[in-house]
Amino acid sequence: MFSEKPLSSIPSTIPQEFSIPNSPTSSASASPLSSAAHSRTSTITSNSCIRNGLLTSHQSSRQMKIGKYFLERTIGKGSFAVVKLATHCDTHQKVAIKIIDKSRLNPNDHKKLEREIVIMKSLMHPYIIRLYEVMESRNLIYLVTEYAANGELLDLLVREKRLSEAKAKEKFRQLVLAIEYIHSKNIVHRDLKTENLLLDGRGNIKVADFGFANTFAPNKKLQTFCGSPPYAAPELFQCIEYSPEKVDVWSSRIAP
Repeated sequence: MFSEKPLSSIPSTIPQEFSIPNSPTSSASASPLSSAAHSRTSTITSNSCIRNGLLTSHQSSRQMKIGKYFLERTIGKGSFAVVKLATHCDTHQKVAIKIIDKSRLNPNDHKKLEREIVIMKSLMHPYIIRLYEVMESRNLIYLVTEYAANGELLDLLVREKRLSEAKAKEKFRQLVLAIEYIHSKNIVHRDLKTENLLLDGRGNIKVADFGFANTFAPNKKLQTFCGSPPYAAPELFQCIEYSPEKVDVWSSRIAP
């Protein structure tokens, strides 16, 4: 359903070291590969990668390949997904690959994921995380996105305690431009918070995680409560219809 190209080189399950952690509400676990299958999938390499010095022979014999990407360390985990840092074999570009276990998705989760993918594909802005590619195997879905090398804005705030006025103004300017663009596409994010504001290698804002995003009609209100309570607008707690643009504006004033 999500595939954009043939996936003959993509394994349908992942080894234990890449497995998705058990959900707190589920006893199901990701199926590890057999030893033979693990050997076949984890030793898929590209001669061009080795020639270009991207991998040593020792590394290439142990590193797992997904499509044209070599997986590296884990940079995030959730109830039904893990996020891996990866490198494109030919361009050497760093990306983040979200690996989603389809067996953990209920029908509502699946619908939300489809919507998130459609929304992310429609967005192209310097301060929004790009979705490069979507791949699918029998058991897993892979979302290949832009990699934000400097992590979350929250981590920066924890490290520095407070930002200078100049730095805070620049971060907020970038966030406002991203929100303005999102709303111009009749899309609402609904979960703006410091954990979902990433920073690229130059420290620029990258709005991420469109799991609660939705489209809206101009001058029409929404009524679904979602998002993170510390950042949510008051009308969401009142269980009344709300202006989609206004709830994002409220959250943006708190997030930075």
